[in-house]
Amino acid sequence: MTALGFNAVTLDDVAHLADDAWHDPETRGRIAVYRDEFQSIIRLLRSHGLEVFVTADYLTSSAAVDRELARRKVAPVEWFTRLIDRFLSDFPGIAGVILRIGESDGHDVIDSLRSRLLLRNARQVRTFLREILPVFEKHSRLLVFRTWTVGAHLIGDLIWHRGRLASALEGIRSPSLVVSMKFGESDFFRFLPLNRQFYRIDLPKIVEFQARPEYEGAGEYPSFLGWECEGYATELRQISNLVGFSVWCQTGGWHAFRRLAFLEDDAVWIELNVAVIAGIMLGNRTVEEVVTGRFGEEHAGQALELLRKSDAVIRGVLYIEEFARQKLFFRRVRIPPLLHVYWDCIFINDGIRRVMRHYVSDPEASLAAGEAAFEHFPRMEELTARLDLPVDDIRFMRDTFYLILLARRYFFLPWDPSLSGEILAAKKAYKESWPRNRRQRYRIRTSFEPLQVKGRTFRWLLLMVVRRKRGYRTVLDHLFTIRVLAWTWWLFRKRTRKALPKIARKTAMGVDALFR
Repeated sequence: MTALGFNAVTLDDVAHLADDAWHDPETRGRIAVYRDEFQSIIRLLRSHGLEVFVTADYLTSSAAVDRELARRKVAPVEWFTRLIDRFLSDFPGIAGVILRIGESDGHDVIDSLRSRLLLRNARQVRTFLREILPVFEKHSRLLVFRTWTVGAHLIGDLIWHRGRLASALEGIRSPSLVVSMKFGESDFFRFLPLNRQFYRIDLPKIVEFQARPEYEGAGEYPSFLGWECEGYATELRQISNLVGFSVWCQTGGWHAFRRLAFLEDDAVWIELNVAVIAGIMLGNRTVEEVVTGRFGEEHAGQALELLRKSDAVIRGVLYIEEFARQKLFFRRVRIPPLLHVYWDCIFINDGIRRVMRHYVSDPEASLAAGEAAFEHFPRMEELTARLDLPVDDIRFMRDTFYLILLARRYFFLPWDPSLSGEILAAKKAYKESWPRNRRQRYRIRTSFEPLQVKGRTFRWLLLMVVRRKRGYRTVLDHLFTIRVLAWTWWLFRKRTRKALPKIARKTAMGVDALFR
């Protein structure tokens, strides 16, 4: 990290390092072990000139703490403030805390310490910051406040809604506060313009990048982000009070991919992204300059050709560009540019098919673009071998993207039963070629059963609940999608959830979060 020019590292997390007398004995015992282990890690990092930040979710607690809060009638923010105060005293080597208030632990997280969302509107966020910031000022540490949210509650649009963020930060001024925002108005996807919130707030702020793109294989194959970063960097140089950037390189996403940058030998694609983002953001260097420095003059041309082709394949096969470029909102979230591939799942079903056919006006062009991009794979394999990089990763990418290409044919071509047979045969061959004991692979979720909704009704529903502008529509959104649709969802959710794929029900916070 030091060699790449970074001055800080982030570790997870405050909840497992901050001791409290209200925790049960078993939890306190685990925390004691973590505290001892992490002190040695912190010393090591600081010996290399790196500052250390620790993440936190508000609120993370144990069942024992929750019982005491209720019994003693103590407000959670009061307990959390005391916890942070002790934590900063116990860990003088910590430079600050990176705080998330808009996402909590997923349904599939099993731990005695669990997080949940407590802040539901801008006023509560503003009150919370006023209570917690004096603790950081007292210890001369930083609170890095993340605007990331997943659409739950009124605060769910904090990442993009200009009024919400302005209200949450109204009157908040502190030498200990830094605001952290993802580069786009959604998660770490391509085809997103720079988040306009960077222009709107004048507090010190940093921009978040992800070198291990969780929706693009998480480092299992080359998903190069250099040219994406160059575009954002050009705009960010016009932003006042931008004081830094962060790069997520090991965590992020509910998927089975587990490559760890800088700790294992097979994370070459992640580490390349980290180096390029650092070179662009810190040294104002170009992609070509950084890549040449990594591969040498002799091999730079081949490396750049490989990366350009992988970039073209990602943009042309993984994404459906016409859909990805559209600005679409549902309730409080900007709809991701990538729907049919999510984390480590590929969805091939009639629901996705209808959505794509509704929003893509030129399916023939989308099909042709995907087919043309797929043709880069033979040359990519050749270049990877010449550069002595893992060719197996390119083959895995090729086989995965072939299934994604078949999905696109299913989405846009007239229905043909033989295509479903081809998809199922390719799925079987894929699972045989990439067994779980060899490496993690994508899960292919196929269902060719038509939805029990007429096409005209389906299109009408999309027009009702999906909008093309950030602002809420008076009747359709404020009344219908925000209130009526939420009431309907919670009333019939047991029946409705059964129709949804398991990943939507039981992974991360689940689809329920969208209707809170």
